[in-house]
Amino acid sequence: MNDEAPRADSPGLARRLGMFDATMLVMGGIIGSGIFVNPAEVARHVSTPFWIVGVWVIGGAVALAASFVYAELAARRPEVGGQYAYLRDAYGPLPAFLYGWALLLVIQSGGMAAVAITFARYFNDLTYLGLNDSVVALAVLALLTIINCFGVRSGSNVQSALMVLKIGAIGMLVVVGWWFARAAPAVAQLEAAQSATPLAAIGAALTPVMFAYGGWQTSSFCAGEMRNPERDLARGLLLGVAGVILLYCLVAFVCVQALGPAGLAASKTPASDVMRSALGEKGATLIALGIAISTLGFLSQGMLTAPRVYFAMAEDKMFFRQVAQVNPVTRVPVIAIALQGIAAAVIALSGTYGQILGYVVSVDFIFFGLTGAALFIFRRRHPDKKVVFKVPFHPITTAFFVAACAITLIATVWNNPLNSLIGYAILAAGIPAFLYWKRANGA
Repeated sequence: MNDEAPRADSPGLARRLGMFDATMLVMGGIIGSGIFVNPAEVARHVSTPFWIVGVWVIGGAVALAASFVYAELAARRPEVGGQYAYLRDAYGPLPAFLYGWALLLVIQSGGMAAVAITFARYFNDLTYLGLNDSVVALAVLALLTIINCFGVRSGSNVQSALMVLKIGAIGMLVVVGWWFARAAPAVAQLEAAQSATPLAAIGAALTPVMFAYGGWQTSSFCAGEMRNPERDLARGLLLGVAGVILLYCLVAFVCVQALGPAGLAASKTPASDVMRSALGEKGATLIALGIAISTLGFLSQGMLTAPRVYFAMAEDKMFFRQVAQVNPVTRVPVIAIALQGIAAAVIALSGTYGQILGYVVSVDFIFFGLTGAALFIFRRRHPDKKVVFKVPFHPITTAFFVAACAITLIATVWNNPLNSLIGYAILAAGIPAFLYWKRANGA
């Protein structure tokens, strides 16, 4: 393949997304329900207010380095499929195929199944309808599948609207928690502050933080449907990740201020506890509604972005050819979208989504690290190529991101060896599938 210029996009895809859409896609891919729960998980590992907020700053630094790397990759390779295309053009078709394979069977579908069930539980708590969680999850997945089949603008508008509401919910938590929640007793905070925070505890606390920050890469999947991906996707990545860092750090600060380190560590639902402390049960109901909207927004973003990877795989003759078909009216890959909806629904029905999520990090961070390293490859191949954005302080920034991925990967395998092995077994099962499609399609 010629690396001098990006591959041509499918003539069937319509370029209808701008910078605002890109920014909302970035933020929507990162913010799910984790930020409303994970501050408590962090507090169980580190006991001082400084480190409870500090680990979110550290995680944000990694996410910001990632946004720099992905912004330059987007400027260099503005192609449909995003990260899939970066891996393909840097390393060849096998690693790219395995990424798409893992995305469909583990990373994206498993995450969407778990979030759909989370939405169902909050929906039932708010409406008192008493519907089966699986029924609600299937209904919302089906609805979002249909919406996205009407066109990329239809799917993006819904996703952007939900993202604005999601930001509003987080803003409500921060403002109400800051102004109305009673601050935790100073004695409890002082006792917590006197305890040491060893390096191992900080490392353990970073695990849920990195989970919460993940997802910036999914916006790149829609590069082929952006009007100016070289500019808009790069800027959207930087603005979106910066916005998420600000929101996450504010939430962590408000939670530890309102509940104190010990109270935060003991809480199962910190966001609800903060709002209950400020406004009573009405506050808890309001944040439950916000969390339901946040989970719905995450699902909408996943349904919009991930199918573009399967579409790109099919265009490369590395998947079922029908998946590359574009509806002549809506100009979107409807079969790829339906495939994503069905895969998430099957996992949601199986009841194994919680276990599957345990495999995600050990697989996902391999591809994060490989994608970061791909920038070294592209720069070496074309050192003089002019792009609209370049990573500041490269190679230090890029190396920092790759090293952070390696550390996260090692820590995950060390702490969860069995789940990691299962994840790698699923990944390895993609190799014979790749060889089959390569032989069948003469690719």
